[in-house]
Amino acid sequence: MKWRTSKNRNRGVRAGLGGVLLLALLALLVGCSTDGTGGSDDSGGAGASAGSSASGRDGVRQPPVDAAFDYQLGGAYAPPSKVRAVSRDRSADPVPGRYNICYVNAFQAQPGMKAARWWEREHDALLLRDDEGDKVVDEDWEEPLLDISTEKKRTALAGIVGKWIDGCAKAGFDAVEPDNLDSYERSDGLLTADDAAAFARLLAQRAHRQGLAIAQKNTTDLLDHRKRIGFDFAVTEECARYKECPDFASAYDGKVFDIEYVKKDFDTACRTWGKKLSVTLRDRDVRPAGEDGYVYRHC
Repeated sequence: MKWRTSKNRNRGVRAGLGGVLLLALLALLVGCSTDGTGGSDDSGGAGASAGSSASGRDGVRQPPVDAAFDYQLGGAYAPPSKVRAVSRDRSADPVPGRYNICYVNAFQAQPGMKAARWWEREHDALLLRDDEGDKVVDEDWEEPLLDISTEKKRTALAGIVGKWIDGCAKAGFDAVEPDNLDSYERSDGLLTADDAAAFARLLAQRAHRQGLAIAQKNTTDLLDHRKRIGFDFAVTEECARYKECPDFASAYDGKVFDIEYVKKDFDTACRTWGKKLSVTLRDRDVRPAGEDGYVYRHC
């Protein structure tokens, strides 16, 4: 949720990661020397998760429909007892006995100078640059955009992000949630929706090979491409606020986890879509349980 437009809103929860992601980032960067990705491939697994619905394509574990969901990007904690599905950052462990979704920042670099220096040192040619040679940066979060403009670069980047997806599978997650699908809208015209769809397809293929389902994160503009890409379900933010719930509900036959951040929008979503979609109310910073300002409700 970058509050500039509804299309960019999926970035807002990242503000809630704060010190948690900073610490995780430092740990991940230390791991760069072993796998070249900054990923968490060597993290200990928590075992396969439970609670998924029947397997879909190639044995991929599909998410449960209309299951209570918890969005834990701001830090891991024991979910409420009724929760059956959880999304956590890829640096965290999955929750035993739940359907676990692994968050991956797939289309932009993580924020911070250390992350930027790693990309510049190891994969500078894969960062998007303008005609003057300057990096194209998501200014709200100081995240350089990855250059997915050519097939060769998409393939190289899929090798990097793919290792992170492999790490999600190794850790015991059931699905992956690649963020910033809409980064092309912040590319000053250097990237297109077709570029994003082509890269997302590579990520979907990698996820499916690992037995993971893959979520479309927001971005209604690419709903018509979902089958060609290979998306299995959706994670949306504020689909009630932006009147996008009908589009996602129709496209994914109810396999949608929606997060609302305003109570009146949550109430509207529950009243209108509570029997069709999984709707959760969270605080904008997605704080862990026990912290001041923590909010969690499910229809």
